[in-house]
Amino acid sequence: MNARDSAHAPVPAPAELPLVLVVDDEVRSQEAMRRTLEDGYRVLVAGDTAQARELMERHAVAVVLCDQRMPGQTGVDFLRELRERWPDTVRILVSGYTDSQDIISGINEAGIYQYVLKPWAPAHLLATVQGAVEARAAHHSLHRLELDLRAGGRSLARRQAEKLREVQRAFGFQRIVRAPGSPVDALCEMAERIARHDISVLLQGESGTGKELLARAIHMASPRLSAPFVVENCAALADTLLESELFGHKRGSFTGAVEDHVGLFQRAHGGTVFLDEIGETTPAFQVKLLRVLQEGEVRPVGAPRPVPVDVRVIAATHRDLEAEVAAGHFREDLYYRIATVTLGMPALRERPGDIVPIAESLLADVAAELARPPAALDDDARAVLMGYGWPGNIRELRNELARALALGDEPVLQARGFSRRLLGGHTPRPAAAALPDSGTLQERLDAIEALVLREVMLRHRWNKTKAAAELGLSRMGLRAKLVRFGLEGAAP
Repeated sequence: MNARDSAHAPVPAPAELPLVLVVDDEVRSQEAMRRTLEDGYRVLVAGDTAQARELMERHAVAVVLCDQRMPGQTGVDFLRELRERWPDTVRILVSGYTDSQDIISGINEAGIYQYVLKPWAPAHLLATVQGAVEARAAHHSLHRLELDLRAGGRSLARRQAEKLREVQRAFGFQRIVRAPGSPVDALCEMAERIARHDISVLLQGESGTGKELLARAIHMASPRLSAPFVVENCAALADTLLESELFGHKRGSFTGAVEDHVGLFQRAHGGTVFLDEIGETTPAFQVKLLRVLQEGEVRPVGAPRPVPVDVRVIAATHRDLEAEVAAGHFREDLYYRIATVTLGMPALRERPGDIVPIAESLLADVAAELARPPAALDDDARAVLMGYGWPGNIRELRNELARALALGDEPVLQARGFSRRLLGGHTPRPAAAALPDSGTLQERLDAIEALVLREVMLRHRWNKTKAAAELGLSRMGLRAKLVRFGLEGAAP
């Protein structure tokens, strides 16, 4: 079967789940991937590349997960063949060896989407395949849009404008979930003002606070919104790979460079480059990046001359870059180049009023991902969420909601589904926030006492012996107080 024949491969019906092909010579590894993926995808397995090739010829495969080291033919060689014959299939390389040569070959020769290391975590594998499927769907949608635009006509131009507005609504500042009066309101207002001006922006904040979400919103509110928005995590790659990924390279410039590679700066021409965790870069790389930002041009590795680029740079870091500059760990000239405007994304614990709206938004997303009906938060769950310090910020919040939703069957998500870490870290809200607007001193003291009782009982999962010991009460005394404040029998 040749490339022309492959164009006539069967196309799955819209209702069918995406088809994933796992290629691995180890049966246990095949079965582990199948079990991880089969709830959300149709899965085929092959023990070698010859069997995989036969399956590719008979089925419309969306994603291929291929082991690198197999008898007969390596994963990179097979994925390179797939790139030629079935370019629409997203290719993922899996390996138990951290060989940089394999990574470079996979990126340059096989055009892989991701590189997954063994042993892999099920959640990471699922997220990688999900991203591959979404990237494939987005590519097809973009291709259809390009075909429509070639057909011409004012109606098509109008449709393109409508699509841009839809993207703006989906990824703009309104996507940053917050409650009325949130401290993020002022941040978004300032970000929206500076988005219209072509200046560099530095976003500072803890990991998981939503810096990439804010960067994308800035891009969508800028005159560059119709051009690409590309993302690179500077902490994920060594200097040589990072330089190649951002600036590109020429064929033969180093071992494994078998063809020209266009860097992200060139791909983002006219748009925005988001450099996440820029504080993790080495001084040697900072010098090269500074030159690119100063001159407005990149020199691909091995290229005889530079290539002009027009991009806006938004950088992000969880570090205090001013302190890093003072300590000599970050170049001062690069800092002033990227920090024309600095915006600080507050940690989740600094915006307690936003915790419940964010949780409700995430809960809807997680329920859809788990194919579960929408769930609501009960009062105890809300209290626990608002009383916790969230060192992992929104990422940790999402994980806790996914855990509770997976463990519970009720239409209302209850606090007992949260982890012990979350329940153990719950502390009562400030008493003043729970007091009525009016009342006698005794009524206000009673409100404080009821709040403390409820919090301690919740943290000990309604174990009266442990709660009484913490509060210095007998079991009978604790029970009397629970009855007095209407908390007896209120366990989740």
